[in-house]
Amino acid sequence: MIIEITPENVDSIKNPVFSSFAKTYLQIYADFLSQIGQFGVWLDSDDYQKETEAKYEALRKKGALFRNEGKSIYVNAISPACIACQTGVESETFFISLKCHRECYFCFNPNQVNYEYYSQHERDLIAELDQLHAGGLNLKHLAVTGGEPLLHREHLVHFFAHAGKRYPGVYKRLYTCGDHLNAEILQELKDAGLQEIRLSIRMHDLDQGHRHTLQRIALAKEYIRSVMVEMPVLPDRLEAMKKLLLELNDLQIDSINLLEFCYPFSDPTAYNERGFKLKKRPYQIPYNYWYAGGLPIAQSELVCLDLLDFAIEANIMIGVHYCSLENKFTAQIYELNAGKTVPGYMYFSPRDYFYKSAKVFGKDIPQVLAYFERKKLLDYHHNEQLQYLEFHVKYVKRLMKMDVEVGIATSVIETREGDSYMRELKLDLVRPDKFEFRRDV
Repeated sequence: MIIEITPENVDSIKNPVFSSFAKTYLQIYADFLSQIGQFGVWLDSDDYQKETEAKYEALRKKGALFRNEGKSIYVNAISPACIACQTGVESETFFISLKCHRECYFCFNPNQVNYEYYSQHERDLIAELDQLHAGGLNLKHLAVTGGEPLLHREHLVHFFAHAGKRYPGVYKRLYTCGDHLNAEILQELKDAGLQEIRLSIRMHDLDQGHRHTLQRIALAKEYIRSVMVEMPVLPDRLEAMKKLLLELNDLQIDSINLLEFCYPFSDPTAYNERGFKLKKRPYQIPYNYWYAGGLPIAQSELVCLDLLDFAIEANIMIGVHYCSLENKFTAQIYELNAGKTVPGYMYFSPRDYFYKSAKVFGKDIPQVLAYFERKKLLDYHHNEQLQYLEFHVKYVKRLMKMDVEVGIATSVIETREGDSYMRELKLDLVRPDKFEFRRDV
C-alpha cells in the first residue's frame, strides 16, 4: 500500500533526511497551488475523497467498467478511439486551424501553442500526413479537431479522403459543434470515409440551442456509422444532464463522453459568478502536461459518477463514458517513458506509465546496503552526497524485518538540449510489510 505524503502526515516520518526530501516536494506543490491562486479562481476547501470513493465502489458493484486505473469509467460501450487514446500509440489528432465562431467561456484553445497565429491561418494537413507517412509512422486512429473544423469544409473532406488512401483501414473521427452540419456536408464526409463524428452540447445554452444540436445529431445518424456526443459536465447541471441522457438514448446514438469540467487559465469572471471552484488537489502528480485543458473544477467528477449511476439505474442503452482530466494525461507520460533505456533500478509502471524506484535515506542506508551486498543484489544506486540509496521497487518487501522507512519515487524522462535525464516528481511513503509490488506500482 502506497501512502501519499501530505502536510498532515509528513511529521510522522522519523528519518530526518527522508522528512526533508518529503517536505521539499510538499513545498513545490504548495508553490504550484499558490500560482494557481493568482488566476482568481479559488480552490475548494473539500477534496470530496470519501464521497468519491463511495461512488466508485457503488459503480463497481453495479457493473461499471473501470479503465486506466479508474481514470476512465464507462457503461455499455466506449469508442475504440478512446481506448487508443490511453497510450496514443498509432493515434494522431490534427487541426486545420483554431478558428471558431463560438465564444465558450470554458474553451481552452487559447492555451494552445501559437493560438493567435492558428486562429488566422490554416495548416496543410495533407502535407503533414504525408510527412508522417514518409517517416514510417503507423496509424490506426486519426482525428480532426479545432477550432471548428467545418469552417474549412473542402480542406477537411479532402484530408479524410486522402488519409483513407494513405492509411487504408485507419479509423477516422471528427470533432464539431455541429452548427454547420447539413445533409450535403454529411454525405461528403461519409464518401470521404468518416467513421465517427463527435458533437458537443453546451449546457449553458437555452433550450432552443439544445434542440438545434439534437436535430443535427439525428441527421448525422443517417450518414455516419458512429455518432457521439462529447461535452464537459458542469457541477450544477445534474438534473439537466439526466434529461439529456434520456434524449440521446431515444436518438440511439452510440455513446456520450462525459468530460471533467476545467478552468482554462482565462478570465475567471464566468467561473466566479457561477460559484465554481477548483479541485483541492488539481493534479495527482504535478507536472507540465501537454494537454491544454486547464485545471479540474470541483464536483464535476461527482456529477459524472452520478450520471454513470443514473445510466445504469435508468437502463440507458447507449454508451456512457466518464473521461477524467487525469485520463487525458497518460498518453503523454507513455510517450515520454515507454521503451526507454534506463538504469536497472528504475521500474516502468504499467499502471500509470511513470518510472518508479524505492529509496531509503540517511541512517537507514547502511543496513539496507549491507543486505544488498550480502545478497549480491545489484539494482541500486547510492548517492552519498544527497544521502539516499535508490533501488528497484521489487526489493521493498525484502526489507519488512528492518526498522527502515521507505520512499517510492515517481519520475519521468525529459529531453533537454538533446540529452535525456530522469526527473523525479513525487515522493510517497510505503510500509514494506504492506507493500505489494504488482498491486501498488
